[in-house]
Amino acid sequence: MAALPDPDRSRAVLIGTSSYRHLPQLPAVETNLVDLAAEFCDPTVWGLPVEHCTIVADPVGVPALLDPVHQAGNEATDTFLVYYAGHGMRDTDSADLYLGLSESRDNMGYTAVAYQHLRAAVRASRARRKIVILDCCFSGRAASALGGQAILAAEAAVDGAYVLTASPRDRVALAPDGERHTAFTGELLGILREGVPDGPDLIDLETLYRALDERLRAKNRPLPQRSQENEIGRLPLARNRARSQAGSPAGPVLPADIRAALVGTGLKLARLLRADGAIKDALPVLRLALAEQATEGSAELLAVQLELSELLAETGQNAEAIEVLESAFQRVHKMYGPEAVLVCRRLAELLQEAGNHIEACEVLKHALDIAENERVPAP
Repeated sequence: MAALPDPDRSRAVLIGTSSYRHLPQLPAVETNLVDLAAEFCDPTVWGLPVEHCTIVADPVGVPALLDPVHQAGNEATDTFLVYYAGHGMRDTDSADLYLGLSESRDNMGYTAVAYQHLRAAVRASRARRKIVILDCCFSGRAASALGGQAILAAEAAVDGAYVLTASPRDRVALAPDGERHTAFTGELLGILREGVPDGPDLIDLETLYRALDERLRAKNRPLPQRSQENEIGRLPLARNRARSQAGSPAGPVLPADIRAALVGTGLKLARLLRADGAIKDALPVLRLALAEQATEGSAELLAVQLELSELLAETGQNAEAIEVLESAFQRVHKMYGPEAVLVCRRLAELLQEAGNHIEACEVLKHALDIAENERVPAP
């Protein structure tokens, strides 16, 4: 029977550009990265160790985007997953695909990352199985150049890899106003969190693709595309939360398991309340989840802290938001987990707004140190 990819021998790199100087902003992309990392690291979904899931948020240049991919690809021996969300671009002189950076300009490929370089990095990985997920939007000439059905997936194909792509032809289709996630990734997260009711115990890539197609089709949104080789679509990627395991013998329930379950449940409830506009109701739920003090380094607890600080800032409670992020900063201060840089970045922004410029600079310096340590292996 097929099993999930070995978490200890697998790696994931989640890349996203949400802030742009010359292109429309995509704020939902930042949330995509945090929530997707939390699901991949959740032991009830995949159980990828936090240190094996790297977030690359708003890379400032080509090396910042590609170096973590090369490093993780060299480390992975079982499964290697690369995800990108942001603007997809075309060059004026070719139909090549480019991935947008913060300083990218429309129709100027040299200001972005050529997809062929990302493809080469994935192809060079030692991993037995490779997965590429592209959540890109296109506009203007780029959208016109896409042509017919499944063109993007065909262009993005990687030898020996499973490539799953969104196909929105404009920003509105990618990131609907008022929604927490982009359209494609929002449905992907929904499947990971809720499972597939009639699906197998383990959700393989083809089951994931069909479920995505069904959910997006039901909302009249652009449909996903995929390209695969060597039947890699049969590779399981996540446990199916919709499948009851009532007939399976239960192991001992530990206090840490209970605390982790409370944190995870509180986070999901708060997100539902927030989606319904009940922010005041979501705040106490997140505070209770935070009070449980789950396992040190827990990806879900960091997600709670990020979520709570964001809601506090939205409601003008910046002082408490800073306290929450400072607590998170202490947790990630000596680790290089996927959310460490995001914690530093958000804390620095709030400190700067509060006039604490020196502290903000110190936090940003630590974020740079984290990025450097993630790129350069310790001697």
